[in-house]
Amino acid sequence: MAKRSKTYLKTKEKRNRKEHTLEEAVKAVKSLSYSKFVGTVEMHLVVDLPKDKDPKSIKGSIALPYSAGKTKTVYVFTSPENSAKAEAAGADKVGLEDLIKEVQSAKAVFDVAIATPDVMAKIAILGKELGPKGLMPNPKTGTVASPAELEETVKAYKKGKQTFGADEQGGIHMNVGKIDLEEDKLIENINKAVSAVEEVFGKSASQLVRIGYLAPTMGPSVAFKFAKPESE
Repeated sequence: MAKRSKTYLKTKEKRNRKEHTLEEAVKAVKSLSYSKFVGTVEMHLVVDLPKDKDPKSIKGSIALPYSAGKTKTVYVFTSPENSAKAEAAGADKVGLEDLIKEVQSAKAVFDVAIATPDVMAKIAILGKELGPKGLMPNPKTGTVASPAELEETVKAYKKGKQTFGADEQGGIHMNVGKIDLEEDKLIENINKAVSAVEEVFGKSASQLVRIGYLAPTMGPSVAFKFAKPESE
């Protein structure tokens, strides 16, 4: 485990270790951030994974109401006839054989990979490189787009749409806003993100999430709990 800085440890002493409401957690995480730059608020959810589902099959995507971070670097795998659409929408790189070679050479650095259905069979060979990073285009995350949907899909991811999945321990991790975002807007982003997770699992957060954490880029995390409906 990496050794924590004196600033982190000092800030951690100020943290209330109780499980907060979401509103309390948002106030707390903003107060515990000590970065000199405008950091990001990360949300980490610990969920009860269904026993009949492989964690790798849990995938989704979310476009938050307010910006959650830097502009995404988007690569598009597609045939030449669709390249102009992707480029016009703002894709950082577009191609097929050349992009496949770039990824295989480990020189490619990007945040999102989008593909059209006609090239999925060809990029299947990139499973070893893209799969572990969660970058393999997948219909569940909206990163496989038809030619008609390609421009809109690229624009959405360039504006900050993000994919998410579950790790082996049942953790789901997302950026939910900048640390200087107003509290009500940050809460709106978080609720939108939680709704996307609920949709993937088909369960309410109170049934699904054991506990949630909000963490600034620099600073300790804050635990929060979803209130169960009064009818439960």
